[in-house]
Amino acid sequence: MSDTFVSARYRNAQPGETIAFGMYPQTAEGTDRTPIRWRVLRNSGGELLLLSERILDCRRYHRDYVDVTWRDCDLRQWLNHEFYHAAFDPAESNLVKTALCTDNGENSPDTEDKVFLLGVSELTELTGLYGKEIRRAVGTDFAKVEKADGCRLYVYDKSVEADYLTIDGRRHGCSWWWLRTQLREQSRAAFVGTRASIRSYGRVNLPWYGVRPAISLSL
Repeated sequence: MSDTFVSARYRNAQPGETIAFGMYPQTAEGTDRTPIRWRVLRNSGGELLLLSERILDCRRYHRDYVDVTWRDCDLRQWLNHEFYHAAFDPAESNLVKTALCTDNGENSPDTEDKVFLLGVSELTELTGLYGKEIRRAVGTDFAKVEKADGCRLYVYDKSVEADYLTIDGRRHGCSWWWLRTQLREQSRAAFVGTRASIRSYGRVNLPWYGVRPAISLSL
């Protein structure tokens, strides 16, 4: 299948819609190859900015509680290597553009990434377009399973209604997910937390926050 044919399938995707692109395990067993659903955030005519609709996995920002930049953290390496190669076949990989990421935090260098996390300023801008609903997310069954390194996605189970989503008639507790920006210090990173708020104090080695990958797709 040619890159041109694959690209044409997504050319008319509109902001706010969801599209399927790539595959990643989503069952608790982790043996499946289920299409990834992405929310279209922007269509510039030449590229799409996409954010995974669900939290796809649970990972630490970095393995140790130390000062580390987005450029050097474990999560960035995992997104651009293990996740990238697991999620996209060769034809799909050819459509994933290298994005320049600049909102990484004070004294944190700009990076060029195939797969990335949203930054605080990006998410703030998108919230103005789509409302806070864009920040609320539920993990897949695969994301919720405890991993070999001890990571296990926190799932909200308290009384604030704003921290639940109804999907296919079922009520699900939301989970928190990492952003790439470091607002306070380099041993902490921003994340989306309770009531879809942006928090700045997540220790980089916390094991219960999720990952919503973002990509730029060439059209």
